[in-house]
Amino acid sequence: GDSVITVQLTEEDKVEDDVVFYLVFTGSTVQHCTSTRKINPGSLETISPGHDCCETVKVALCASREGHSVLVVAEESFQFVQDEAYDAAQFLATCAGNQQALNFTRFLDRSRPPAADVDFLDEKVALAFRHLKLPAEWNVLGADQSLTDNIPRETLMHFAVRLGLLRLTWFLLQQPGGRGALSIHNNEGATPVSLALERGYQKLHQLLTEEEAREPDSWSTLSHTVYSGDYSVKHHRKLNVYMLTAEA
Repeated sequence: GDSVITVQLTEEDKVEDDVVFYLVFTGSTVQHCTSTRKINPGSLETISPGHDCCETVKVALCASREGHSVLVVAEESFQFVQDEAYDAAQFLATCAGNQQALNFTRFLDRSRPPAADVDFLDEKVALAFRHLKLPAEWNVLGADQSLTDNIPRETLMHFAVRLGLLRLTWFLLQQPGGRGALSIHNNEGATPVSLALERGYQKLHQLLTEEEAREPDSWSTLSHTVYSGDYSVKHHRKLNVYMLTAEA
């Protein structure tokens, strides 16, 4: 999701300015409808939706004009593929509470990737996490709910904070066990909050400690999503396009 899609119109499709074009992606369980913006008379631009699984979907280019019925201009197939960000999100989701796996992820900290790489990783993995089908019982602290806060252990929140992953931290905070993870000490006695302070991640520390902390600007400037039951509406601010997603 969140890749830019360009649509080239044929000569006969270049119509009046009052015609609105949009794309409809129809998957096995979810349907997305995205608005477009006109770059020039022959080109449109929009954002690809984040999908809930890797599959080939049908995409239709539709045209709408006030007082006229909706016209399907063209149809094509569109494939959602499994990339490294999807693999990483799945790995992290399945290793919540797995101490061996979480300790293994600490090698990333020792390699200290460049800030640009961290920001790219943060954006892509957090986006992939948003579209994973997490089990209803999924918890940031793992499946073993008998563990108390007094037992030192590594958590997904430690991982996200240690690398300074602002967007992923925000996502985890909204999940079951997210707030509870903030007070968990690891074997070095560090909590996610103390790690953020120790490493000088001011925005991250603010996110973890302020009760009224909002969604990070670095994410919300890209897009903002409103959920309502089986529907969500996403506004991608950079291109000023909207996306309606509905469970089929």
